Amino acid sequence: MTTSAATNPAKESSWNGRGGDNWLSAQELTDQLFKPIENAMVKAADCKSPRKVLDIGCGVGGTTRAIAKSLPPDSKVMGIDISRVMIEAAIEQSEQLNSTFVCADAAQHKFQDETFDLLVSRFGIMFFDDPVAAFQNLHQAAARDASALFFAWRSPEENPFMTTAANAASSVISLPPRDYDAPGQFAFSDAERVKTIFEASGWHQIRIETLDFECKFPRSKLVDYFTRLGPLSLVFSDLDPSKQEEVIRVVSEAFAPFVFGEEVRFMAACWQMRMRANESGNE
Repeated sequence: MTTSAATNPAKESSWNGRGGDNWLSAQELTDQLFKPIENAMVKAADCKSPRKVLDIGCGVGGTTRAIAKSLPPDSKVMGIDISRVMIEAAIEQSEQLNSTFVCADAAQHKFQDETFDLLVSRFGIMFFDDPVAAFQNLHQAAARDASALFFAWRSPEENPFMTTAANAASSVISLPPRDYDAPGQFAFSDAERVKTIFEASGWHQIRIETLDFECKFPRSKLVDYFTRLGPLSLVFSDLDPSKQEEVIRVVSEAFAPFVFGEEVRFMAACWQMRMRANESGNE
């Protein structure tokens, strides 16, 4: 495992503290929810038979391991993430000899030039403070005939499930205001803006398409979901027990439209973004 300096020390601290711990504890749930994204990334790798793959914002490495497992043993799949706690867990869980993990900020990590044939990311590219510079760095790491497949969330209006917890909790506790245009979950919701970012950073043949898929998980996991993920998770453990109980009650009631018997279901509204490192070649 190697490291490099992060662009934003506060962000690094969050992902190596409570934020990283929460995502680690929710790994099984998130991997289950976003299995369609993992399947699409594995399919892209299978179709292109790349020699080297980079998984950006790999978290605990579920997608990295799945891609590595699908490729020949002589291929190389690298997962990179800013969270030390998640990368350490990814290394511990890894069984594929052709997968490696790096704890670093992909925006400025010193990759070897023209290394990767395929770059992928499952919701890991929306957090760069300077996205143009970040994707320039990643473009430099891409081989001349490389392609990329990235996934990001569309707007909060199209993803009401994702904002339910914070909206409901704000009626009983104070939460920091969310700037949906700042680096974060919905930073790539504007497709035209995202396209200009990729163009400015040197990418070509950019295709941004909608992707909707159903997510579901047991109702028994709902409280774990909203207390471990999203903005509420960053303050929940600091609340006194009585306030925690009140927040759980209020937020659970707000999720009623998404509860069907013993199952929670919602639609994920995403962008599927494909591009190439140069102007020639076919997707």
